[in-house]
Amino acid sequence: MTSLFDPLDAGALHLANRIAMAPLTRNRAPDATPGPLQAEYYRQRASAGLVITEATAISPQGQGYADVPGLYGSQQLDGWKLTTDAVHAAGGSIVCQLWHVGRVSHTSLQPEGAAPVAPSAIAAQTKTYLIDRTSGQGSFAPTSTPRALDAGELPGIVHDFAAAARNAVHTAGFDGVEIHGANGYLLDQFLKTGANQRQDDYGGSIANRARLMLEVTRAVADAVGAGRTGIRLSPVTPANDIQDADPQPLFEYLVRQLAPLGLAYVHIIEGATGGARQVEGRPFDYAALRAAYQDAGGRGAWMVNNGYDRASAEEAVASGRADVVAFGRPFIANPDLVERLRRDAPLAEGDRATFYGGGAHGYTDYPTLPAQG
Repeated sequence: MTSLFDPLDAGALHLANRIAMAPLTRNRAPDATPGPLQAEYYRQRASAGLVITEATAISPQGQGYADVPGLYGSQQLDGWKLTTDAVHAAGGSIVCQLWHVGRVSHTSLQPEGAAPVAPSAIAAQTKTYLIDRTSGQGSFAPTSTPRALDAGELPGIVHDFAAAARNAVHTAGFDGVEIHGANGYLLDQFLKTGANQRQDDYGGSIANRARLMLEVTRAVADAVGAGRTGIRLSPVTPANDIQDADPQPLFEYLVRQLAPLGLAYVHIIEGATGGARQVEGRPFDYAALRAAYQDAGGRGAWMVNNGYDRASAEEAVASGRADVVAFGRPFIANPDLVERLRRDAPLAEGDRATFYGGGAHGYTDYPTLPAQG
């Protein structure tokens, strides 16, 4: 019987166990540049079979929150190299999550104060995180109304994803990348009817709405190798004011198209991101989704996420329902989460006041369990 603590090869990625650290935005990278603080944070958590970084912008236009990192400048890549070196020295594997937020942004975060971009000019009824540069205090503010991307701009978006992937793997030293196709950000916006009202080749039908995500995935896989490429999807999360009128056929179509690409893994958020596993009024059959992927020839690792504890994670892996289980917030206050799960030890609670923004406090100062004698 497969255990949560057994190793796994997922494409070209070598995981020491079946526990992944999910992406966690922490807003501690001024000028979009990670540094020694991030290196220490991720090093502490390198016992995860796979560390997935916080969402990282592929371009200045892709930024949507204050002090989140990027992958488009040499200073940023040098900063990320500190992290990859630290994680590798600790025996870990790490991939970088590639992010374009689309409409979930604010004019103050965009180049020259421009409007954010989206498939359609529909504002997201959600908030983003801004930092007052005078006081240094952070707060949440409503997102700005976006402008609709012209079809002629979309090849540039695809190029930016591929360039960021090359930067991540070939310059910053990541083992691979994860495409952020979830949680109401740009690729998810194109995918879902609630944000996409286009009348061109990128709107309307399921195939049209999935087009940009598939173009990006193929370009990233071509840039760094499919075996170093994962993708994150969230069929029914309402995060960032996103929804689709009929997600089951949409996502089954999508994974059938992803299956032949030979990706390292598919990362599925089950339910509402960071919330209920069953979203009221949005039923979804995740077993059917995986079956569609496998029936189409998909062999990448199947990673599940959202609200798992030790018992449910062990069951998911032992039953074969999942190959990897991703944990998010538990990793904030438990840098040794893998060992705590192995020992069935109590988990520490994170200080929510330090989740977003700040320095080492609430970031790298959580204690680990004493070594067993």
